[in-house]
Amino acid sequence: MINYKFNKRIKDPPQSIWELLNRIDEIKGRWVGGATLNPQALGRLEKSTLITSTGASTRIEGAKLSDEDVEKLMRGLSMEKFANRDKQEVKGYYELLNNVFESWRAIPFSESTIKHFHRELLKYVEKDKLHRGEYKKTENKVHMVDEKGQSIGVLFDTTPAYLTSKEMLELVDWTKDALAAKEFHPLLIIGNFLVELLNIHPFQDGNGRISRILTNLLMLHSDYPYVPYISHEKLVEDNKADYYIALRKSQKTIKTDKENILAWPEFFLKITLLQAEQAIDLLSRENIELLLSPKQLIVWQYLEDVSEATPGEISKATKVARPTVSQSLVVLMRLKKVKRIGQGRTTRYRKIQD
Repeated sequence: MINYKFNKRIKDPPQSIWELLNRIDEIKGRWVGGATLNPQALGRLEKSTLITSTGASTRIEGAKLSDEDVEKLMRGLSMEKFANRDKQEVKGYYELLNNVFESWRAIPFSESTIKHFHRELLKYVEKDKLHRGEYKKTENKVHMVDEKGQSIGVLFDTTPAYLTSKEMLELVDWTKDALAAKEFHPLLIIGNFLVELLNIHPFQDGNGRISRILTNLLMLHSDYPYVPYISHEKLVEDNKADYYIALRKSQKTIKTDKENILAWPEFFLKITLLQAEQAIDLLSRENIELLLSPKQLIVWQYLEDVSEATPGEISKATKVARPTVSQSLVVLMRLKKVKRIGQGRTTRYRKIQD
């Protein structure tokens, strides 16, 4: 892979960045993917995240709908007190994010995908119909907005319209190559993609929302399977002041002789760590029973009542088929809820004390 300018930005991150990356990946290693947990429970979590993420991401850009309002809107209930634009933006974001959560394995990361996402994001917004899915034709600026959606200052100037196609091509090609080459940690690559995307600001409107949709897609592509169950967007909204500060500090140095984007990966990774910690909290003693399938739960509850047992003893006592018991024990071991003692026929399993 060519030694492109983006490589230089992330080649030698400071120790503080490595500490964040290591903590995130240690937590990721403790997460069990959706195929091994109760799909009904995970489905409910995903629906809740869709509501939370949609509300948060659109409010960051000035929309006014609460999470409860978003839920009512998506259920088809009348929302007369809100502007059509707010409702249109919410519906587009919800449907697009739902598609990402459901079909991310089949969605390639490419310029055509980014433009398609933009069309889908704004497909209900009448004022944006002339530039949906098209890079900007006129200059734009990045504004900081208050809770009323009013600009309270310009953060930075963006890439000129005539350079946008060139810079987007370079950015997307580098990101794809870097993720494939695995020379750098994927979260550093994603973080660099996001700060550069927002610096280019390729679309006339919707750039912030597109960046958060793409965050979900790229993290799922990079094997962070808990993303649909904890809202990245909500964490950004809760830390919006720091979000703007990190962008301003980083992007005012881009294309200067003293480029320094450290503020952005530090913010991005801290948010990502919070997301990972909240995902693992789903697997706590209080929540684990909600995420196990009924038969996995039977096995878990049996081991809570005995000192230790073999798979055969568990199967006989619980009336759960032996293969299902074995599968359940694998899940519980990955969740750090039980441990295996011995090998072969003498293998027994014991609950790990909290």
